Amino acid sequence: MAEEIEVKVEETTETAPEAVEAAEVAVENKRESSKNSGRRPRRDGNRRPEKVSDGLEKRMVNLNAISKVTKGGKTMRYDALMVVGDKSGKVGVGLAKALDVTMAIEKATLVAKKNMINVCIDGTTIPHDIIGKFGTTKVIMMPSQEGKGIIAGGVVRDVVELAGIKDITTKLYGSNNPVNCVKATFEGLKALRTAEQIAALRGKKVEEIR
Repeated sequence: MAEEIEVKVEETTETAPEAVEAAEVAVENKRESSKNSGRRPRRDGNRRPEKVSDGLEKRMVNLNAISKVTKGGKTMRYDALMVVGDKSGKVGVGLAKALDVTMAIEKATLVAKKNMINVCIDGTTIPHDIIGKFGTTKVIMMPSQEGKGIIAGGVVRDVVELAGIKDITTKLYGSNNPVNCVKATFEGLKALRTAEQIAALRGKKVEEIR
């Protein structure tokens, strides 16, 4: 009888640590399950989506609220004009409409990104004089010496700044409507050409056209 009792004591002393460890694991699992009971499982596992920056800067240059009277009452609509650029020779302009301000800005930003162009820049200024036209608006852009800065007002400044131009002189004629001014400036920047491009079009050397 004494031998049996000793055997039982030895068995209980050997299995006690394992039982304690199993109990701790069960408690820990129960805590984890209680924490995640009210959460929906993620489709991509436990990783959070990383926000990737495209290196573009955006500016809202104009926002209009338009009210329309219908049988059901008044309905509001918003028009957003956005300019997007990387300040290194790329710029885009977008105009979009939506029933919400945030949605209008997002749509205009997407349109601006799709319409981005490469602007020809000579150092810190433009390579030559250019005239941008849209509707009744005319924007004259002229190159300036380094350090003179941007001589432009209103929305024209936003477009040339985001394009990466640091020294330029501009003059505005005709309508000063923000949409017309932005699009006229955009058309002018789109028509810029470097000396090499002009020489290639004319079939001459760069020294011959200067």
